[in-house]
Amino acid sequence: MSAQAPSAVILVRAEKFVPNPATAADNAFQRDLPDGQSDEATSAQALAEMDAVADALLAAGVTVHVFPDEDHTRPDSVFPNNWLSTHAGGYVAVYPMYASNRRHERRADVLEMLKSSYRVQTIIDYSGLEPDGIFLEGTGAMVLDHVSRVAYAAVSHRADTHVLERFCADFSYEPMAFEAVDSDGVAVYHTNVIACIGTDVALVALGMIPDPDRREQVRERLSVNGREVVDLTEEQVREFAGNAVELCGRTEQGRKRYVMAMSGRARRSLRPEQVEAIERSCEIVAVDIPTIELAGGSVRCMIAGIHLDPRPVVDPEPTATAEAIDDDPHTADGQDVAQGLG
Repeated sequence: MSAQAPSAVILVRAEKFVPNPATAADNAFQRDLPDGQSDEATSAQALAEMDAVADALLAAGVTVHVFPDEDHTRPDSVFPNNWLSTHAGGYVAVYPMYASNRRHERRADVLEMLKSSYRVQTIIDYSGLEPDGIFLEGTGAMVLDHVSRVAYAAVSHRADTHVLERFCADFSYEPMAFEAVDSDGVAVYHTNVIACIGTDVALVALGMIPDPDRREQVRERLSVNGREVVDLTEEQVREFAGNAVELCGRTEQGRKRYVMAMSGRARRSLRPEQVEAIERSCEIVAVDIPTIELAGGSVRCMIAGIHLDPRPVVDPEPTATAEAIDDDPHTADGQDVAQGLG
């Protein structure tokens, strides 16, 4: 199994989803609701899209942990990859978030599930940097090559290079920071809208890196181990073609099946030769999520991959504590602790 493609993921079923007004200023991908559409209708449509993503991943053989969220003050909680990442060897990172109304998306019940179901050795929490105005929004701000141990980051106020270097020192990655802008000169807000790294293929909008030397360095670093680089256009990036993620699905004929999860909109933007390049190593799993994409993120943003070893399955005698957690993983105590992480 590739270190790049996790076989288990975390999704958050945000029952009060709407595009977040606190992130609209610097997220060029974010859009307003259609005229006359209510928040209630938006939330209902988004829930159906979240369930469709979960169902598609389950059908592909991916283990999916779904956490409900009924809190109306967390409009972007459907995007957990911004506050959490997991890493081989039992390491977990918790990140500082730019928008203040996103900081209480961090949840103790998610961390407790990881500790109970997977082998977690250390949790490194960078969220204490928020009062200093220093941010690194997880695997939105970084796109990680877990095979070559490189952290790619488009520099922005959501991806501070000092925190990037600190993360890389703590987790043994090589930092690869670069400027990335659109045709209007607007900085890319999250690296994962312009780049996706799989085991044998990478999707990246090289043309949005204005420095030709840095652009070539990124291309070379991505392809050093024989990985095929699929160059995306800015138009395809605006259709979320870069916001994809490779996952590990079921075993077929003794081999693991790899899938590339993306939105239907992203899939339709790809040219036939690009699809062919992806499908040489992955099956594309595409789900239409137009409502969620109004918030400026797509399928990759919805998925927090679990790069941890599972604990052995045991059947202990039930206890009061275990029953309480199983009955309601979103307890009031869990919410208080999670908010305290910020």
